[in-house]
Amino acid sequence: MKKSEYAQFLTEEMMKHMHMTKQEKIEKKQAKVSKKSTSYWFGLLPFALKMLRKRRN
Repeated sequence: MKKSEYAQFLTEEMMKHMHMTKQEKIEKKQAKVSKKSTSYWFGLLPFALKMLRKRRN
C-alpha cells in the first residue's frame, strides 16, 4: 500500500468514526477483542528478570 493510499484509508476511517453516534462508538469498543492482562505480564517477565540480574551483578 502506497503512502497516499494509506493516508486516504486513514482519512476515510476517521470520517466514519466522526459520523458515528455515541452508541455506535460504545458498541464498537465493546466488540473489540481486548488483550488479556496475562499476556501483558508474561511479556514483561523476561524484561523484569533481566533487570533483576543486572542489579545483582
